[in-house]
Amino acid sequence: MRCPFCSSEDTQVKDSRPAEDGAAIRRRRSCPQCNSRFTTFERVQLRDLAVLKTDGQREPFDREKLARSIRVALRKRPVDQDKLERIVNGIQRKLETEAEAEVTSRQIGEIVMETLKDVDQVAYVRFASVYKNFGEARDFREFLGEMDKKK
Repeated sequence: MRCPFCSSEDTQVKDSRPAEDGAAIRRRRSCPQCNSRFTTFERVQLRDLAVLKTDGQREPFDREKLARSIRVALRKRPVDQDKLERIVNGIQRKLETEAEAEVTSRQIGEIVMETLKDVDQVAYVRFASVYKNFGEARDFREFLGEMDKKK
């Protein structure tokens, strides 16, 4: 592992422990060259996923992009960072185990909506407003009306 401070290739692991409910390994490292310390995380990746966008483009699955969109939906909601990590890990694991090597952005959006519906209703509506491209207040009313019918 290269040191992020001095770019030395020779770093040492000082401590390793499970993180994110066992989905990752947290390693505390030090650099003998500049004496800096830093932390790295290793996650198991079952396979490479490609995302097929609605415009036909393909791009590699980006875990951070998924986490960012969920983080925006959960902003100022009573969901802590650990819960957010578990949500993202669960969605990623579901995609890696159940989906094909190529997954559509629509499939990802549906899985996120399904997950957020059980976690936080406000975050669910926020995510849906972007995912379903709400343009006016009427779109929110219709969506909320559909939610009430499903209860």
